[in-house]
Amino acid sequence: IPVSGVSLSAQPPGGQVALGDSLVLSCAVVAGTGPVSFSWHREGLGTPLGTGPRLELSKVGYNDSGHYQCRASDGDSVAQSDPLIVTVL
Repeated sequence: IPVSGVSLSAQPPGGQVALGDSLVLSCAVVAGTGPVSFSWHREGLGTPLGTGPRLELSKVGYNDSGHYQCRASDGDSVAQSDPLIVTVL
């Protein structure tokens, strides 16, 4: 079964975070066979920000705002979440 239904959630909800606070992004999949690996990507950056189902940004700055996506892979198939817009207030 290919990986599907990749969803991204944020704490605080909506991806709106105050300057200097921390933001936790979580990724989940609805379906997928075998072990699923995760990687985190931000628009415009070539290298992943991290791996695993959670990404924590501590002490966010204005340069942390932008579009974030989670990519899930089971080795055979890859799926990605809709982008989440992170806004630093």
